[in-house]
Amino acid sequence: MAFVDYYKILGVNKSASAEEIRKAYRKLARKYHPDLNPNDEKAKQKFQEINEANEVLKDPEKREKYDKYGENWKQSEAYEQAQRRSSSRSNPFSQADSGGSYEYTGSFDEGQFSDFFEEMFGSRFGGGRQTKFRGQDYHADLQLSLESASKTHQQTFTVNGKNIRITVPAGIAHGQKIKLSGHGGEGVNGGPKGDLFITFHIHPHSQFTRTGDDLTTKVNIDLYTAVLGGEIIVQTLDSKIKAKIKAGTQSESKIRIAGKGFPKYKKENKYGDLYVKISVELPTNLNEQEKKLFSELADIRKKQG
Repeated sequence: MAFVDYYKILGVNKSASAEEIRKAYRKLARKYHPDLNPNDEKAKQKFQEINEANEVLKDPEKREKYDKYGENWKQSEAYEQAQRRSSSRSNPFSQADSGGSYEYTGSFDEGQFSDFFEEMFGSRFGGGRQTKFRGQDYHADLQLSLESASKTHQQTFTVNGKNIRITVPAGIAHGQKIKLSGHGGEGVNGGPKGDLFITFHIHPHSQFTRTGDDLTTKVNIDLYTAVLGGEIIVQTLDSKIKAKIKAGTQSESKIRIAGKGFPKYKKENKYGDLYVKISVELPTNLNEQEKKLFSELADIRKKQG
């Protein structure tokens, strides 16, 4: 797999601080965000590459391995494990016994020296033992709008230079992770591939707030509808519906519309509820006749009280 220069992708030097990396990522993420570049596949791929680079460089442990091993950084764990096992076998007199301690001062022969390489890659002559190592797990972030998360759809994104296409089920939650077995790094010596873990990030919506499978929206109504009751038009996530307002509805009260919320994850034709928060708008710029009528209403209420 070709080496990917994460520093170059983010446009920073190898000596860049964590804060410089964070700022570079945020600037590029805003520039290439899919919401700002609809139907632009190049921007979409660039956005995925930026997220991948940030995922590695923002993590001190991953960044250290990346700096140390370069294009082979994902196999560093397997490499270091094998190296430790080789070191533990290299000095047969390193432990003290009941008869005293020993110090080995001789040199290693070729067989001892090559143990590590035989364990990782096998003998030069085709023989020897080969320890199989599982490949590195990959981690990726996938950005979705609320509308996209509400529909089952296919999504293509790039991880370590490889395009991967998945089906995103309707109702996926913010922060939810899924695992794609065998889509991680290559194994060593015929070992199994690692896995790919995808974390979903759902962008906040300007009109709806999601709580589990329920949605909440806000609707303004006039004073007369609040007092007398009536019907209003409510925008759902994908359509418009009519809702009844009871006479005497108070501001900040909520009405519940069953089954018009967010789809339930992997439950076909099952939905949460939509809650409509009512805001009553008071009339302004009253003319003299309107002021007189309100005064008369106020007098009536006082007499009744």
